[in-house]
Amino acid sequence: MQFNIQSTDSQSSARNGLITTDHGTIETPVFMPVGTAGTVKAIHNKDLQQQVKASIILGNTYHLYLRPGLNVLRKAGGLHKFNAWNRPILTDSGGYQVYSLAHRRKLTEKGVLFQSHIDGSRHMFSPEGVMDIQRTIGGDIIMAFDECTPYPCEYDYAKNSMHLTHRWLDRCCQHFDNTDGLYGYNQSLFPIVQGSTYKDLRKQSAEYVASCQRDGNAIGGLSVGEPAEMMYEMTDLVCGILPKDKPRYLMGVGTPVNILESIALGVDMFDCVMPTRNARNGMIFTSEGIINMRNQKWKEDFSPIDPNGTSFVDEMYSKAYLRHLFVCNEMLASMIATMHNLSFYLWLVKQARKHIQANTFASWKDVMVKKLSLRL
Repeated sequence: MQFNIQSTDSQSSARNGLITTDHGTIETPVFMPVGTAGTVKAIHNKDLQQQVKASIILGNTYHLYLRPGLNVLRKAGGLHKFNAWNRPILTDSGGYQVYSLAHRRKLTEKGVLFQSHIDGSRHMFSPEGVMDIQRTIGGDIIMAFDECTPYPCEYDYAKNSMHLTHRWLDRCCQHFDNTDGLYGYNQSLFPIVQGSTYKDLRKQSAEYVASCQRDGNAIGGLSVGEPAEMMYEMTDLVCGILPKDKPRYLMGVGTPVNILESIALGVDMFDCVMPTRNARNGMIFTSEGIINMRNQKWKEDFSPIDPNGTSFVDEMYSKAYLRHLFVCNEMLASMIATMHNLSFYLWLVKQARKHIQANTFASWKDVMVKKLSLRL
């Protein structure tokens, strides 16, 4: 994998870059739609490529490991062939899902013993095992196995967890370097910075991760309930330590405002279920603010969903029609809303890239943040 910075913004730490993988190139800053079980919910891959113009999607290690299982994925030739996606894929490590199953897991030095949420069966995730699982899934970018700490989190717990994550990282790196991909293309391993919301721990972790000299680096353990300003403070601190010539991935973030503020701090890659999950619940993101599509006020509003045309569906459907579909519980409502929200997120980062290239990002960001926070 290669990463080249194309341009920077003089009034912030924002930068526009290009990641090159064996499955294609990714312009940054980039938003990566989340395909938990091998699909981004409520949208066809063809539309994801041609209309939304996503350059990379995520696959979820925990869920794909359980279903369809590694045997199926291996026989299919990896996730790219299984789900007919010929562009880059990033797979997470399963660490966040294990974190969210705190009542179903036991954490040890060896790894994590957990119960499946599907049938209660018991499984073990170790650093080495997670590398093998992600080799089998076949992501272009794979994540190191880590423990994601909750918020709030006691200092001693965060410290011990961080050191455990670092020991697991060493094992991930060693096993990754001693194994080969299964499908004839290169894979890159990204370590994950942890340390909760403690500055000294975040600094230690960022320095440790940077010393591993991998193709890119991730920032984890944020967007788990902490105040937004605290998230930005930790992100700013870590971005100041991680290598400038490597892509920085802020995991699980977030709202359109979160993304713009984090781009300004030097983050290159984002993912979040928010645009798809919220779409299915009738929350629509637009360039003028946030819409609850079920509200009565849109019943006779025949204007486009977004007046600035951030999605191709804006040319076809009105607010009134989309509201009608939601009220009737039509499946098409989720499909149109998902198409729109993902298109909007991809439009937003594309605009960010344009303004970074024009050296106008900081002023544009400040205007957009005020708009994007409005409830219409």
